[in-house]
Amino acid sequence: MAIPRDFINELVARTDIVDLIDPKVPLKKAGKNHSACCPFHSEKSPSFTVSRDKQFYHCFGCGAHGNVIDFVMEYDRLDFVDAIEELAGQLGLEVPQEQGTGKPRDQELSRDLYQLMEESSLFFQSQLRQHPDKQKVLDYLAHRGLSKEVVEHFNIGFAPDGWDGLLSRYRQNQDSQNKLLTAGMVIENDSGKRYDRFRDRLMFPIRDRRGRVIGFGGRVLGEGTPKYLNSPETPIFHKGNELYGLYELKQRHRDPQQVLIVEGYMDVVALGQFGVDYAVASLGTSTTADQFQLLLRSAKEVICCYDGDKAGKEAAWRALETALPLLKPGNQVRFMFLPEGEDPDTLVRQIGKEQFEQNIGQAMALPEFLFENLAKKFGKEDKSVLAKNAIKLIEKVQDTVLQSLLLEDLAHKLRMNGADELKRKFNFSTKTADKPKQHKALKGRGTPLRLAIALLVQHPRLGEKLPEQLALKHVQMPGIDLLALVLDLTRGKVMSSAQLLEQFRGDNQFSTLKKLTQWDHQVADENLLKELKGTLVWLNNQYLEQRYQELSLKTNLTKDERLQLSKLISVIKSKA
Repeated sequence: MAIPRDFINELVARTDIVDLIDPKVPLKKAGKNHSACCPFHSEKSPSFTVSRDKQFYHCFGCGAHGNVIDFVMEYDRLDFVDAIEELAGQLGLEVPQEQGTGKPRDQELSRDLYQLMEESSLFFQSQLRQHPDKQKVLDYLAHRGLSKEVVEHFNIGFAPDGWDGLLSRYRQNQDSQNKLLTAGMVIENDSGKRYDRFRDRLMFPIRDRRGRVIGFGGRVLGEGTPKYLNSPETPIFHKGNELYGLYELKQRHRDPQQVLIVEGYMDVVALGQFGVDYAVASLGTSTTADQFQLLLRSAKEVICCYDGDKAGKEAAWRALETALPLLKPGNQVRFMFLPEGEDPDTLVRQIGKEQFEQNIGQAMALPEFLFENLAKKFGKEDKSVLAKNAIKLIEKVQDTVLQSLLLEDLAHKLRMNGADELKRKFNFSTKTADKPKQHKALKGRGTPLRLAIALLVQHPRLGEKLPEQLALKHVQMPGIDLLALVLDLTRGKVMSSAQLLEQFRGDNQFSTLKKLTQWDHQVADENLLKELKGTLVWLNNQYLEQRYQELSLKTNLTKDERLQLSKLISVIKSKA
């Protein structure tokens, strides 16, 4: 299956790029464009521009550029199809499908899995209301102090005790059973017998950024093991890429100032019950780079909440190492450690929201945690050992402000005269290869062919009323086919640069055209059409010259060719 090209064009036309980006990356008017600090790399002054006229964004620092689809793919870390569905959802549109000639794409399976997972979630929620054993679950929820509102907000459900509570709903549908197996909801043993993965458990649906159920966490109600059972990795669920509760957090806070990352589902839910409704949980893993990027895009301040024991401190250190290369100006990461034997769930019940949030406010800043741990680990060694280990970490930091702060702190702790002395003594490297490559803007007129393509890509309206350029299809020149195609696409149509570019997605010319959207051709706005027509005249003359050379070198000309050569000679003489 494939998404119709016309629908993609409509989506790009109906989505204003400034309105899309501004809520996520606040923009400021800068002439006829808008600007901001780039969301895709660390910088202190804005080099990220958004053009409403072209419906395009471009960063002059890291080179990131594209249309609304590219932005959603890059910013929200979605693939092409998911980005299309996300944009369509914002407009209230259903994504149509057309039958292709190749094999059905993976998104058809994914779509079925999403549907089955949503049905599973609804089933578990219904069992919480209707199952004969529901009272023990309701008693458990009451014991944990969870209100009906919180239960509904997180769509908490109940997986009944039994081997086929969920599976029995699909007894007559073998295809759905197979997909439940793929989705991790059903297990198949060595003898081929299938049964429910989750039994007699409180069920926490895990949703992706778009709100689709992609997996579950199940908490045992009694004394069984494991205490928490999670969905396995599946085609739609990769636990290192997701955060439990992030979708629910965004439902309450469009632009949260801070986000608290904890370890368990119940921690998130219990904190939400007490009004600390900005917590998310990693899914049984150390916080990954993908998860940290999600966190930092969601809020400027991330508080990592861990147990105060040795294991908790080690987990926090791994999180610090993961976060350092990802931090951008304005981002803050702090570390909060809990009293021994406590978790967020139990602690917030003991001390309440106000005191818990006071504890959050006292969380350790990243530099403090960094140097405290280095001191504990290398404090008894020679100072150079501590310095070298610190520098290895500081070199990873791409935020130059934070990097300078850490170097100054380190120099002060080593009783040195500032960061410059520290850099000289320990050969500090900024590792520019790891930093975003600075892309210089292309300038100058270039070849007439290049100029013609650039003018059309940047201002597709120029091609709207141009006559068909038949001669261009016979010119022997690299790139002429691309110009002819762009002319055909823009003739008689009204479109933006973003719409025109979208016609080439997946084509080997896509990258070239994207670069040309940012080329500074140095042609004034009032001269755009004149320059384009001038380049087309030059290219048509190239055809006349090539055809003249071809015919003049030919020994046996036909009658028509002799007539054509005669006309070409007249034309060339008139231009001389």
